[in-house]
Amino acid sequence: MDLLSVLSFLGTAVLLTLLPGPDNMFVLAQSIAHGRKAGIATTLGLCTGLLVHITAATLGISAIIYQSALAFNIVKYAGAAYLLYLAWKSFRARDEELLVDSGQLPALHFGTLYRRGIVMSSLNPKVSLFFLALLPPFVNQQAGYVPLQMLVLGFIFLIQALILFSIVSVCAGRVRGWLIRRPRISRKINTMQGVIFTLIGLKVAFSSR
Repeated sequence: MDLLSVLSFLGTAVLLTLLPGPDNMFVLAQSIAHGRKAGIATTLGLCTGLLVHITAATLGISAIIYQSALAFNIVKYAGAAYLLYLAWKSFRARDEELLVDSGQLPALHFGTLYRRGIVMSSLNPKVSLFFLALLPPFVNQQAGYVPLQMLVLGFIFLIQALILFSIVSVCAGRVRGWLIRRPRISRKINTMQGVIFTLIGLKVAFSSR
């Protein structure tokens, strides 16, 4: 695997990460609703969940999930159900205003959002299939050590996703500050978050292999 292949993969990874999708929309929603620290906590969870998919793609587990309709559907519907549960919680809090960020995210809150990110990422089988499709074309078969090459590429993807999602969290946190000064708008944020979670959940539920 040469430098040109790595740079080509990195460019592809950045473009794919910036495209509107479930993960960056999830980070955006959490950051606006709870602040930039919440977005970063969610980002760390999502990237931890990526480790599951990177490992699965490297070991060939993703290919097994792709070939098994039952395994794919179990993971898919579990992920969709979790997202719809988060949507329901957001709709229940639809009349609450955004609170000013005190600068300290409670450890429990951080842990909850971190775990939420892990579950969100881990229970999306499309991510495993994404890595299964993305990594092999950039692997140099003649160089050998194919699993190791895929692992390296997976970590490159993870690091750039961590950086970009963190930037999204910071930018969305600034938007949150603007919304806090406009209570009439801020009361709608939980509803908007619920709609985003619902759309992501439905997209996962109706996805196909």
